[in-house]
Amino acid sequence: MNKVIAIALVLTTISVCHAQPSFSKYYYERKAVFDNTPDTKDEIIFLGNSITEGGKWEQHFPKKNVRNRGISGDVSDGILYRLPEITASFPKKVFIMIGTNDLAKGKSVSYIIERYEDIVKQIQNHSKETIIYIQSVLPVNPKVGNRFSGHKSKQEAILELNRKLQMLSKRFNLEYINLHKAFCNRSGALKPSFTHDGLHLTKKGYKKWRRHIKDLMN
Repeated sequence: MNKVIAIALVLTTISVCHAQPSFSKYYYERKAVFDNTPDTKDEIIFLGNSITEGGKWEQHFPKKNVRNRGISGDVSDGILYRLPEITASFPKKVFIMIGTNDLAKGKSVSYIIERYEDIVKQIQNHSKETIIYIQSVLPVNPKVGNRFSGHKSKQEAILELNRKLQMLSKRFNLEYINLHKAFCNRSGALKPSFTHDGLHLTKKGYKKWRRHIKDLMN
């Protein structure tokens, strides 16, 4: 059974009880690309939203079989919906970061944590040998740029979410990567040198991210 058929069967089962979610056109276009990409051995997957998508992970780790599975605008429900494609290759490792867009759309921290629990359980159930890393949501900086005010007003919620993510990681015996601490200044905001709009990262920001996780790639 090839990958596309396997994923279709899983999604058909899901759709028996639930209609197809109304994610963006871009979400479904990018998901289609992923669904039609052949699986390979020992994939290391970066899973998340635009912040993940913006990372040139294959270039950062050229000796590893890295796959960028970030989708701009994605939310925790979006990650959950496209997990069959992620687990189909039985990846070696998965680095997850999601939640910023959920908070901007008014989702509660509890809602996001519940989705994280489902994400972790599904990966563990369908790809038992996969090592899962939970990465903290990055800080934001309301003083940089004049866009994404809805995202950049959630500083306290991000802190709460990260505390809960750390607790979830302990409960599931997963490694928690505290990127928030590494990226924020003394006031708790994203360092201006790491961002061009207060939310997304500059090349310097991605290099910082790479340095922070490089030992985990081996």
